[in-house]
Amino acid sequence: MQRTLLLTGASTGLGVGIAVQAARAGYKVYATMRDIKRRETLDAALKQAEVTAQVLTLDVCDNETIEAAVAEIIDTDGQIDVLVNNAGVGFARTTEQALQSDIDWVMDVNFNGVVRCTKAVLPHMRARRSGRIVAITSVGGLVGQPFNEIYCASKFAVEGYMEGLASYVGPSFGLDFTVVEPAGIVSEFANRALEHFAATGGMLEDEYLPIIEKYLAGFRGRSGSEGVYQTAEEVADVVIKCLIMENPPIRIRTSDWGEQFCDLKTRADPDGKRQQKAVVDALLGGWPERAR
Repeated sequence: MQRTLLLTGASTGLGVGIAVQAARAGYKVYATMRDIKRRETLDAALKQAEVTAQVLTLDVCDNETIEAAVAEIIDTDGQIDVLVNNAGVGFARTTEQALQSDIDWVMDVNFNGVVRCTKAVLPHMRARRSGRIVAITSVGGLVGQPFNEIYCASKFAVEGYMEGLASYVGPSFGLDFTVVEPAGIVSEFANRALEHFAATGGMLEDEYLPIIEKYLAGFRGRSGSEGVYQTAEEVADVVIKCLIMENPPIRIRTSDWGEQFCDLKTRADPDGKRQQKAVVDALLGGWPERAR
């Protein structure tokens, strides 16, 4: 039977790349987005690649749409083999300058959205003792960065959430959990974050101004540096490789630049497997017999 893949945030950028490459790899792809009127980019990419995907409405901030999409897939195919939590938003603003409504929005999309979608598919995967859940985080989920503390916090939260699931749901029920950690991606994601920054006041005349000017100058400089920014297709390729691995990593960076940037935090345990085993041994008395 063809394996089914549920993908969030499929209207642009990385979501489009994952949808196309997953379809090429033989998955039956359910590509979802908050507003299916924005499917033109996805449709064009699928047509060019000569592959297909089913497009469904799913807003990661709306449980009703999540449950409806999951129910439709289960009714049609009887199973969901893979969930890729890709939907997310960028945000750059100091804590002092950030509106509470913006903070709540970032956390709701980037963290709560992952929890909502994962919660919806877990019962089906657990019942089958099979399934893979991938979350697209960021090197910002490992390393805090200037003016990105709210965004980084949302991605740190997803990393902790996925690690927690991997410590007991994975070993006990045969499920795999992976966080994919890109650095920069050439897509609309960064542009939308900068647009939001400009729309909410841009650079304010306060003591942070010279620091953020230095940060933005470095951002522009890095944009032209080879190896810093990847294409959506390059990152999507890493995602698909994780899906077909027999023993996928808990975490994986998608570029050499990302590896170097996170080296101090990942050197002892690059894929997260040693930490997973240490937690299972310390808190659950070792790996369950059925999962060995």
